[in-house]
Amino acid sequence: MDLLPTEAPLIAQRHGFRSLKLINVGMDEPLAESPFGVHYGVLENGLTYYVRANSKPRMRAALALAVKVGSVLEEEEERGVAHIVEHLAFSATKKYSNHDIVKFLESIGAEFGACQNALTSSDETIFELLVPVDKPELLSLAISVLAEFSSEVRASADDLEKERGAVLEEYRGGRNAMGRMQDAHWVLLFQGSKYAERLPIGLEKVIRTVTAETVRQFYQKWYHLHNMAVICVGDFEDPQAVVDLIKVHFGQKLSLHSSPPVLPDFPVPSHDEPRFSCFVESEAAGSAVMISCKIPAAEMRTVKDYRNSLAEAMFHCALNQRFFKISRRKDPPFFSCSAAADILVRPVKAYIMTSSCREGGTVGALEFMLMEVARVRLHGFSEREIAVVRALMMSEIESAYLERDQMQSTNLRDEYLQHFFRKEPVVGIEYEAQLQKSILPHISAEEVSKFAVNFSTSCSCVIKIVEHRARATLDDLKASVSKVNTLEGKRGIPPWDDEHVPEEIVCNKPNPGFIVQQSEFPNIGATELTLSNGIKICYKCTDFLDDQVVFTGFSYGGLSELSESDYVSCSMGPTIAGEIGVFGYKPSVLMDMLAGKRAEVGTKVGAYMRTFYGDCSPSDLETALQLVYQLFTTSVKPGNEEVKIVMQMTEEAILAQERDPYTAFANRVRELNYGNSYFFRPIRICDLKKVDPIKACEYFNNCFKDPSNFTVVLVGNIHTETALPLILQYLGGIPKPSKPILHCNRDELKGLPFTFPAKVIREVVRSPMVEEQCSVQLAFPVLLNNSSMMEEIHFVGFLSKILETKIMQVLRFKHGQIYSVGVSVFLGGNKPSRTGDVRGDISVNFSCDPAISWKLVDLALDEILHIQERGTSDQDVLSVLEIEQRAHENGLQENYYWMDRILRSYQSRSYFGDVSASFQVQDEGRTKVRESLTPATAQSALRRILPFPCKNQYTVVVLVPQISWLKAFKSLFPSRLKDLSRDAKVLAGAAGAAVLAITLWRHLRRSPGR
Repeated sequence: MDLLPTEAPLIAQRHGFRSLKLINVGMDEPLAESPFGVHYGVLENGLTYYVRANSKPRMRAALALAVKVGSVLEEEEERGVAHIVEHLAFSATKKYSNHDIVKFLESIGAEFGACQNALTSSDETIFELLVPVDKPELLSLAISVLAEFSSEVRASADDLEKERGAVLEEYRGGRNAMGRMQDAHWVLLFQGSKYAERLPIGLEKVIRTVTAETVRQFYQKWYHLHNMAVICVGDFEDPQAVVDLIKVHFGQKLSLHSSPPVLPDFPVPSHDEPRFSCFVESEAAGSAVMISCKIPAAEMRTVKDYRNSLAEAMFHCALNQRFFKISRRKDPPFFSCSAAADILVRPVKAYIMTSSCREGGTVGALEFMLMEVARVRLHGFSEREIAVVRALMMSEIESAYLERDQMQSTNLRDEYLQHFFRKEPVVGIEYEAQLQKSILPHISAEEVSKFAVNFSTSCSCVIKIVEHRARATLDDLKASVSKVNTLEGKRGIPPWDDEHVPEEIVCNKPNPGFIVQQSEFPNIGATELTLSNGIKICYKCTDFLDDQVVFTGFSYGGLSELSESDYVSCSMGPTIAGEIGVFGYKPSVLMDMLAGKRAEVGTKVGAYMRTFYGDCSPSDLETALQLVYQLFTTSVKPGNEEVKIVMQMTEEAILAQERDPYTAFANRVRELNYGNSYFFRPIRICDLKKVDPIKACEYFNNCFKDPSNFTVVLVGNIHTETALPLILQYLGGIPKPSKPILHCNRDELKGLPFTFPAKVIREVVRSPMVEEQCSVQLAFPVLLNNSSMMEEIHFVGFLSKILETKIMQVLRFKHGQIYSVGVSVFLGGNKPSRTGDVRGDISVNFSCDPAISWKLVDLALDEILHIQERGTSDQDVLSVLEIEQRAHENGLQENYYWMDRILRSYQSRSYFGDVSASFQVQDEGRTKVRESLTPATAQSALRRILPFPCKNQYTVVVLVPQISWLKAFKSLFPSRLKDLSRDAKVLAGAAGAAVLAITLWRHLRRSPGR
């Protein structure tokens, strides 16, 4: 089997990877310290800058302010202050107040969250912007914002109070099951170091009580220009002019202290004996094992260091391939397992293995994980395993090289961030590709295998298991470690046994089909073919990425056509079939067969459609289409072992969901808004017992059997002279069955039963919680008139963004009580018929302090009603139009965006056989809404599409902590003893309620899985 990508004539080979010359370089040769391809320097005041011209995306710039300041620098009374400073930067500076920075950036199309964001870690803080630069003044204004962050953040008492609630809500949001597990592991991992006590989010008491003076002192002490870098990567004509802009906005700035503060080192002590933890988390999403081993973080300075990094990457890749194969064995010890290495804090790199397993299986999973690493230490990886991994990495660097002129500006920005923070070399993709191509073939299995020593339990190792109830003990974990160490010492672990891997995906090549009809659509640059087996192909050639072709095929008819009795079994079909292998081979075997090829294909069965989708390199298009051919010609048959694994995994997932407080909340929201329909109802353990694997697989096979039902859209770097013969052979060659299978008319599909309540419903869902969480969903019914459907759909999109912006302004910027808000639209319950109105809902989601949840619900309702009655401002409308336009412009440079637009044109109500006409109707609908959108038309649309007044019909569900029986018992009694004697009936009733509460509480404790 050829483990290198096959030759692809005519595929952008002008400077192709295969013609790239090998280089003869000494291992001790240093890598360049200065970053490649960028204007790089330091201003007189100490600020470092990086400026690079890059045209993807067009007319955009990715900016960042990098600060070598993180939570590890905080004193005890400052725990959380570094993160608070990050928040205050967007809230209040010398020039901007009350989140005016956010409003300004949104006015130029930089959406809050997506295009303007920041993060604080233990060692660093990063402010990021993605802004348009099609107008000369925009880049200058954006750089001036970063300059404000660098030295002009305001920290008055009033500013701090306005932002304190948002920070507290972010803190509360991180105190869920996952957050608690991660925090506990972090503390154990860095025990004995200051890092263990300096989680970036900080302490709740500090967030609540820290003074403005303390925040200001921290900012003025550490935010020194010598500790900062500004990075600008974008579609600039003249990078030197951007450097001049940086000098204009930063050059005159001076830090409060003339000499930069010394950034102290915070060592992390090593330990020979492993640390163990059995973490019991009642809300855990499943049982898990984490193994972390710490080693000193080293700088990459020479070619030898780079070679070691490649060998290390190969080690983790090969190990993960083994773990995947183990997870697909009979009675696997874990459902999934992966290994990686990362620099967690400035002085430490961690080797990390994580696995998820069945309940009660943590000790067995731990033993297998340790055993596999020990096997590598004893016997190494096989030459075949290394050949597979080498091919994978060669394929990745080839893709990067081919797209070297099409790299996203955000990716380049991230490279320069790492150069500033960690001195990570930036040598340029051309030289890096030469290095990898020259070095990879010479990295031996022995060289790769030696990295297994870093997973030794004597290598500052921390072993932690997570269970929702205690099953394993520390002694169990120690015994597993001892057992594996003993076996390794006696060389009692046998070598790895490789599976047989077939040479070809398609053994017997199909006879090609032929073109029955061909149409050209110049307005979308696409060609449509109808092939002899009935399959319809639409392809669009682009030059956005030289190494990408994406495709999706769809056919009408899905789960909505099933009876309720068949639904559970058939809905499990894709999962069961996927475990067996939908392409004719077990997933573990197919993984090796695809080594060195960039070709991915997946499937989905939804309510009304069945789809397959893929992403591949143009040189591997044949492989991707072979997988599609295999999908249609393979009959999946259930085996006992595969079904057993799927059922175990599904059962564990269901039990985990039932422990999650948010599951009961989400289930009630669905039940309330869509009725108790079987389609929206969650699968229970009792449902699994009704699953018929044979029926499930038969249904899946039929979903992808008849090609005449499918329309396939391909977009990307398609060279028709090579791609068309492949399309004809592998898509046109799919045999058409003698009788139609699942041949459904889109206008006659069975609709899902769902009805939004006709009245106001306000409900509370109380769920047991370890720590207080609160989530709110406020929903309104949506009705879109069929006669103006194209415009109405676009109106809904704009209105959802207006609502999100206005509610954010009220709940966060004005009242400071939430971290974020989301507004989403659901129209997916409607069948794809071309007649009738469309129903759905629009929902507002946020989390908050449980004590003020209803107050915030009413504030949100008041704001929506205010817009319905009085409209919104011109600036709000202009900002939303700008954000949508910028997103549209970015999308026009992406293959996936075009594929989605063409697919929506086929699936649109305006499609009657001419995709070009349908595409034009959609485009005109968008343009018409954009041109007509004003405060008045937005107000009118909000009245028309939502109930008016909005307070007449809506649902709101609030998730709050379940009150403990003791607290509920106490709350039934008045505060003073004399009040208890007023009425003996009250006391008797209270006692009865308390007994009932205790009984229910005990029942819930006994049966958490029901």
